[in-house]
Amino acid sequence: MLRLSDITYSVEGRPLFEEASATIPEGHKVGLVGRNGAGKTTLFRLIRGELTLDGGNISLPSRARIGGVAQEVPSSETSLIDTVLAADTERADLLAEAEIATDPARIADVQARLADIDAWSAEGRAASILKGLGFDEAEQQMPCSAFSGGWRMRVALAGVLFARPDLLLLDEPTNYLDLEGALWLESYLAKYPHTVIIISHDRGLLNRAVGAILHLEDRKLTFYQGPYDQFARQRAERRAQAAAMAKKQQARRAHLQSYVDRFRYKADKAKQAQSRLKMIERMDMIASPEQAAKRVFTFPEPEELSPPIITIEGGQTGYEEDKPVLSRLNLRIDQDDRIALLGKNGQGKSTLAKLLSDRLPLMAGKEVKANKLRVGFFAQHQVDELEIDETPLQHLARVRPGVMPSKLRAQLAGFGLGPEQAETEVGRLSGGQKARLSLLLATLHAPHLLILDEPTNHLDIESREALVEALTAYTGAVILVSHDMHLLSMVADRLWLVSGGTVKPFEEDLEAYRQLLLAPAKSESKSQRPKQEAKPKRAGRDEVLVLRSEVRKAESRLEKLNEMRDKLAKKLADPALYEEDKIGELQLWNRKYAEVMEALERAEVLWLSAEEKLETATA
Repeated sequence: MLRLSDITYSVEGRPLFEEASATIPEGHKVGLVGRNGAGKTTLFRLIRGELTLDGGNISLPSRARIGGVAQEVPSSETSLIDTVLAADTERADLLAEAEIATDPARIADVQARLADIDAWSAEGRAASILKGLGFDEAEQQMPCSAFSGGWRMRVALAGVLFARPDLLLLDEPTNYLDLEGALWLESYLAKYPHTVIIISHDRGLLNRAVGAILHLEDRKLTFYQGPYDQFARQRAERRAQAAAMAKKQQARRAHLQSYVDRFRYKADKAKQAQSRLKMIERMDMIASPEQAAKRVFTFPEPEELSPPIITIEGGQTGYEEDKPVLSRLNLRIDQDDRIALLGKNGQGKSTLAKLLSDRLPLMAGKEVKANKLRVGFFAQHQVDELEIDETPLQHLARVRPGVMPSKLRAQLAGFGLGPEQAETEVGRLSGGQKARLSLLLATLHAPHLLILDEPTNHLDIESREALVEALTAYTGAVILVSHDMHLLSMVADRLWLVSGGTVKPFEEDLEAYRQLLLAPAKSESKSQRPKQEAKPKRAGRDEVLVLRSEVRKAESRLEKLNEMRDKLAKKLADPALYEEDKIGELQLWNRKYAEVMEALERAEVLWLSAEEKLETATA
């Protein structure tokens, strides 16, 4: 169990935590959320003991091992598989001792401990983790020096997952993963045998891989039982209650102040006025919940072009004339398209993006583009290519010479970069602010086609939601490459699968693609079934009525179970429940919560089945 008790910590006089407390039960998977700059990464450093608290204390079980990814693995000649195996230092030390030990009793102890930690299956486990993070068998035998920094970050992540620490701290691990790697990590974390705390702004991961949320806001920590969407509902309810109480109190204060203003100088009322003035001074005012800062993106609107804006027939492209990466390309893009590119890493998603943005030539085939077509391109590496010694205002002035500074400032404000950020050197901006500037530069000339390659890596949840809203309202075509399933599901209405050296429409939905990645063999056999099946006979009126009744019953059951879950979650969020003398009560409520979650899962399956039967019957 991790216990944070009244912790206080400041950076350069700015308080990040003020008597903040939280208890993380052993084995829980917890998402740590809060605005950029709130202190999430600092909290990890405090837990690891890298920083010293100003007050309070952090306690963990004795000998508990803490693990996390601090930086990429060094560029060495050690193979990936050996680098990951070396991350479990206990195993490495025991194996080394087994080679030189001479005392029979010690040899027996070492061999017993090696068996306890499953040392002999370690290589297979390490290989499985590396494969899940995108390294095939051949690459696992290659030296670390053969890979770029982003890929070596994956190796570092593989190492800490392999070491299986008692407390795993992960800070935005999906930032250097593709969609396939992110989905694999979700599945792995859900089954991880020990406690996990993960800083993430990926709603999909926070809904599927964790069972609780630790919220950092106003220098306090609040523990919520349940995944992110449940946390968002509970937080909205708390904010609404606090807002109502603050409004009532403000009205009471205004009423008292009005009396004071009217009668404080009248002799016969002065005493009562002074009494009310003291009441005002004694009032412990409730702070109205601060409205979430408006995180905005304002994309300029392109003029409408005649469809299609791009067509490719029999296309072929790549980096070397005799080695095409993509062939047999037959594609059409209209201005109202919202397309997500799917496909495993290395299959050619970025190659296609470069082709469509004129960064790669078409080596064969025919391509027709609309006259006056403008294409905007955002790739993650562009954030790192900004001039760190220049301000955002200087970046815009260089791209748009002669434009009034006031107009440039207005454009920056349209991307959430206010007056202060406009004059701040890029090197001192946060990752999210740099990403906003790069997005602004990519859309500055109102492109008809906007290609976004991992646009959300440095954006917090509020900014991601703002990006969804902006892309939904945008009147140009959008092509997305992202590991953020929530973004893809909210924006894309067409899916293209980049696989086998070509690009084809993916006819199923994102959830089907997710299942395909998590269970390839099962999904493959399913996809090979004949598409044309006999159409079922249309159901009669009485049967439809029965099916509708089943759907209503299933919905009612779900509603009741959701209410029970929320009540139990509030109970489990009470810090008093985690005191040592209430362990039995805590276990009881945890068991009840698990039972409700299991019942809820069954009820959702029944509801989906009833909905499917009704849909089939009325089709």
